[in-house]
Amino acid sequence: KQAEKAVHQKKEQSKTKCRKARRRHVNLVAEFNRRQRKNIWLETHIWHAKRFHMVKKWGYCLGNSPTEKSYRASYRAMTKHCLLQDLSYYCCLELTGKENELLKQLARICSIDAGITFQEACCLSGRFEGSLNLYRADRYPEDMLGPVTFIWKPRDGSEHRQLWIWVHPALKQDILRELKAIFQCSEPEEICITEPVTRSLQEENQMEVVLSSGKKRKKEDKEGEKAVPVKKIIGDGTRDPFQSYSWMSQMTGIAISDRSMEILRYRLIGPLSHSVLTETLKAASVQTV
Repeated sequence: KQAEKAVHQKKEQSKTKCRKARRRHVNLVAEFNRRQRKNIWLETHIWHAKRFHMVKKWGYCLGNSPTEKSYRASYRAMTKHCLLQDLSYYCCLELTGKENELLKQLARICSIDAGITFQEACCLSGRFEGSLNLYRADRYPEDMLGPVTFIWKPRDGSEHRQLWIWVHPALKQDILRELKAIFQCSEPEEICITEPVTRSLQEENQMEVVLSSGKKRKKEDKEGEKAVPVKKIIGDGTRDPFQSYSWMSQMTGIAISDRSMEILRYRLIGPLSHSVLTETLKAASVQTV
């Protein structure tokens, strides 16, 4: 009886996969998705994770400080070469609508006494990026929300304009709530509940081949049943994937969209930054239909 009891109490040994199986693309994506369920990774996460001490802030996993004991490499890059920073964790709020209506309502959350506004001529044309401090509607100089940067889409001859406002993830919810209030955007533009994960076509084909053969590489879960195919996480650290990400105002005609993690943002610092951009970016040939 004691022997039978010991056999029943013995836990099943975990089946650890060999390194070759762990390094397969399908298994890597599944493991990476599992590790970023709570904190989203940036596009450059793998590169930073090998060279930086990572911290979890604002729903993201960010590189805090380099593992090197010397900071001379970064200082030398800033002063003599080029240093790149990944700022993709900054949240992008997109506003679309008539220019007059946009400027009329945006003037309520900023003041010319504090510096430039959204009506600045050089910024309004779309040639330059501007920065300012936002306040609660009609509350300047009290109740400051925080600093933001913005850029207008260049004019195309229409009164319909497009504006991108970049905010820190810690300030996103307050600023988004204030923008929806001044533009009276209470209803979502489209009720689109996106699944938090989607499967790529290539990975789906791989799973079909595996399941059709039924001999090897058959993915099974702990219960021995067919496992869920590998999927890719969608969303960002500041937004629930099951919440709406676009709002429309029926009265003003202004649409607000949350473009966080949809537009990557990098910052180049150093005297050779312009040379790096010149060598990296190539002008596309304009084709007229």
